[in-house]
Amino acid sequence: MTATTATTDAVQITAPRPRGGIVQSVNDSLVVAKRNLIRMTRIPEMIIFGMIQPVMFVVLFSYVFGGSMEIGASTAPSVYREFLMAGIFAQTVTFATAGAGAGIADDMHKGLIDRFRSLPMARGAVLTGRTLADLVQTALTVVVLTIVALLVGWRIHEGLPKALGAFALLLLLGYAFSWIGALIGLSVQTPEAATSGGLIWLFPVTFISNAFVDSSKMAGWLQPIAEWNPFSATVQACRLLFGNPGVSPSDAWPMEHPVMASILWSVLIIAVFRTLAVRKYRSATA
Repeated sequence: MTATTATTDAVQITAPRPRGGIVQSVNDSLVVAKRNLIRMTRIPEMIIFGMIQPVMFVVLFSYVFGGSMEIGASTAPSVYREFLMAGIFAQTVTFATAGAGAGIADDMHKGLIDRFRSLPMARGAVLTGRTLADLVQTALTVVVLTIVALLVGWRIHEGLPKALGAFALLLLLGYAFSWIGALIGLSVQTPEAATSGGLIWLFPVTFISNAFVDSSKMAGWLQPIAEWNPFSATVQACRLLFGNPGVSPSDAWPMEHPVMASILWSVLIIAVFRTLAVRKYRSATA
């Protein structure tokens, strides 16, 4: 009896105090993010292939289309390269959506998320940790892409502080789109389906925009779609902050206030798709 009481007292003394909901959610999310980052380092080809694709886009678009695109009144390849880079940056951060969806679908397929649910974790920590890890990988890809862009002739003309603001908008957009990928990953049965589902809708989003061509030269019915595209707002904001050519005047509110529009679109996407993804996470693994 005495030994049992002493053991119980010892357990009560060493047991950690319960944490608040926000504190637990942040801590659990960081633990899951660390787990995913360690996993990424053990699969280096995943990081390498993720970096090769945007570099190929830069080289191909710059040298294949560089002399045939008219930006403003110029068809100089150097002008198009500076116009192009904001679009390539934005495309790169959004294409990480497919990787986020495939990773979550893979964890679902292996039953790992079911094991996470059996632990005393915050409900959204698994998804938040995954999206944070993907954000770190995206940031590394953007660093490599920036170096390549500088090598092909892209330059910043508005100073470093504004450029850092542009990169922050890009990462915010990438983080927002990763929640769309999380929802897709939870909604399909296999990682392959998540990869396909994560890419198929991104092509019209990125190409019906001002990323690769001046939206004012599109067909009349396409222009409003391109100008109100969340992707276009971030591209326009980055061109403005980088001081690159191609910031064409437009009556559309997102094009007149691209920085504010970019932030509002990204926050809205996070709010909507994080809610949907966490709800789907509960039902999909129940």
